[in-house]
Amino acid sequence: MPLVTGLRRLCQCLALGSLALALQTAQASGTNPEGAPEWTDEPPVLARLIEDGYRAETRGMVQLAATRYCAAARHGSVEGQFLLGRLLLQNRKMNAERQRAPALLAMASRQGHARAERLLLEAMRPDVPFGDAPPDCMLSDEAPALADNGEAVPPEVLERFVRALSAERRSHAQMIQRLAPKFGIDPGLALAIARTESNFDALARSPKNAQGLMQLIPETAARFGVRDILDPEQNIRGGLAYLRWLLNRFEGDVALAAAAYNAGEGAVDRHGGIPPYAETRAYVERILAFYRASHHPVRQKSADASPHFQAARGV
Repeated sequence: MPLVTGLRRLCQCLALGSLALALQTAQASGTNPEGAPEWTDEPPVLARLIEDGYRAETRGMVQLAATRYCAAARHGSVEGQFLLGRLLLQNRKMNAERQRAPALLAMASRQGHARAERLLLEAMRPDVPFGDAPPDCMLSDEAPALADNGEAVPPEVLERFVRALSAERRSHAQMIQRLAPKFGIDPGLALAIARTESNFDALARSPKNAQGLMQLIPETAARFGVRDILDPEQNIRGGLAYLRWLLNRFEGDVALAAAAYNAGEGAVDRHGGIPPYAETRAYVERILAFYRASHHPVRQKSADASPHFQAARGV
């Protein structure tokens, strides 16, 4: 057997082993490889790099797309690793770097990225040069090339997110998109809350007896007129009414409203901000990573504003 052929087969075997390990890890951890796109859990600046790269790629600006994907991948984005690997593998303009694709796809697949796992098999075709080193841009120490500007998640990104959900969860997400404007709430923020609360499972129930898509406890459900807490539309309407009340109370501060949705407005008032609870702080980070914007428009200042804002205004 020629030496080059033997080395290729050895690399392919190693990659298959990596793929099998990734699949086992995903199964063992209970992850859903067909779930929401990974950008939803990225820090906002990395998510913006991915979106900027996606827009550039759809417009044929391949080198710019590669630069954006690589910046996100270099700073730990699994989605960025996959997208760059896919771009190098499938776009003919990137043929000179095609042999770098398997290393990126294997990197993403080891972290449970389902599409990377599948595409890694394609990368091991006999006509694809097989390399074990990532692109040079992955070794750079440069900071991300795109700063987060605090804008809310764009509608087209929300649509890609919703389309990626399973049929049942997609129908719930679409109901949230339809109802949110009736309560003066940006659908992006409403989706961020529902995804973090229940991942769009209408029958979800927490150990604290929070129930349904918006995870309402019975007291909150009764407070906002929800008669059947497990009816998807009633649950959504109750959750949106509560979220609208919180946004008014905290004058559009998304972080404080999200913290109050998780821990209660009383806890936010007592601590004068986000309570020092690990669960609540992680919750707020997930909401902001999805929604991006730190402020949500309010229709009017609430007469029931938080003491935090009353004190600031000298009330």
